[in-house]
Amino acid sequence: MLRFAPSPTGDMHTGNLRAAVFNYILAKQRNEKFLLRIEDTDTARNIEGKDKDIMFLLSLFGITWDNLVYQSHNFERHRQLAEYLIKQGNAFYCYCTKEFLDSKREIAKANHQAFRYDDSWAELQKDKNPHPVVRLKAPKEQMQFHDEIKGDIVFAPNEIDSFIILKEDGIPTYNFACAVDDMLYDIDFIVRGEDHVSNTPKQMLIHHYLNYEKTIKFAHLPIILNEEGKKMSKRDNASSVQWLLDCGFLPQAIVNYLVLMGNKTPCEVFSLKDTFEWFDITKVAKAPARFDIDKLKFLNREHFKKLSEQDLAVLLGYKDSTIGALAKLYLQEASTLNEIREKVDCIFAKKALLLEQNMESKNQEAQEILEFKDAINTLQLALLSLLKEQDFKRAEFDAFKTQAMQVSGLKGKHFFKPLRFLLTGHTHGPELSDLFPYLRLYLDDILRN
Repeated sequence: MLRFAPSPTGDMHTGNLRAAVFNYILAKQRNEKFLLRIEDTDTARNIEGKDKDIMFLLSLFGITWDNLVYQSHNFERHRQLAEYLIKQGNAFYCYCTKEFLDSKREIAKANHQAFRYDDSWAELQKDKNPHPVVRLKAPKEQMQFHDEIKGDIVFAPNEIDSFIILKEDGIPTYNFACAVDDMLYDIDFIVRGEDHVSNTPKQMLIHHYLNYEKTIKFAHLPIILNEEGKKMSKRDNASSVQWLLDCGFLPQAIVNYLVLMGNKTPCEVFSLKDTFEWFDITKVAKAPARFDIDKLKFLNREHFKKLSEQDLAVLLGYKDSTIGALAKLYLQEASTLNEIREKVDCIFAKKALLLEQNMESKNQEAQEILEFKDAINTLQLALLSLLKEQDFKRAEFDAFKTQAMQVSGLKGKHFFKPLRFLLTGHTHGPELSDLFPYLRLYLDDILRN
């Protein structure tokens, strides 16, 4: 079984989603079940409702799970196994106070040494601390494992000291709860970020002391860098899955990009389902991958092209498939749902309101619109008079254009700039001759606005 194990302590970021996608793909490839485990052991940092947000986002990205568990539901089992480890001599109570340990850290810092816990400190303050923690005994031999991406990784005994598995309040620490639950739910392949590499030997040690001998495969994904080549953080907008969605990136395009990034794939554009046929975790690059928003925009356009005209229309808030066909003509200059929606909405917007808005703007297009303001008003009146006399729903663009010129008396740029503005709300865009077969169906609505 594979699992995705997020914590309900904040918004989902792209690294989380990438791990979820990879685990889900592997579960499908191996014909195994997929577990969603909410790791809510950090009770102080848990945010109410974040678990539901996680589930909603996973569903939006086409990721379904066979079983859902909350780590907190297993607290009693975690405590029982901690007691077992104490009885076996592989764990012990530690009465060190925070102040005592802080003083030891300061000494290590002053001596330019890495801080290491010393097991001989465990009971020095037994009379001062009635609420001990439980620590797992440090390994005596080196710990090693094979990573499907990074290769063999080795930890010397002095790199792992006796670490806490139960806190003062009896709540299990991340490593202990994670290791126990992976054992309880028969997890046999774990894909997660490389920030967890140092946790892996600790979790393996827990399994060893619990006499759990099942082999678990590991793959630690390299970090994602921002566009400046630095480690992506919460300050980077693109690190937020919700931000990407709010910008108008399609879920299928985001998944496509997360799989493609730093990976060898047979093609650039694919669906989540396509990956089940060829995905190979060992082909993921060891080096960090840089997030390229322009590449994501390219993929987003490609996935818009794959949508049916009806589906695209619905995404834009319209019912008619013709609007979807019209919207696809804007994909050369628009790459997100928000950008496409702005183009389509401007077609049906009140042009008088657009004129008013452009009067307050200093961009080039606004200046062009204001330059032709009188011609726009003249042409609008001429076109409305034409609509009273004729039905242009089957007309060719050249015939419509010729009659509009004759009635308005406008020519050249004094005709075409106002015409484009009246029909699209912009002074630049796809060829009007390409747009007109779709616009002609709505001329009355467009021009009366």
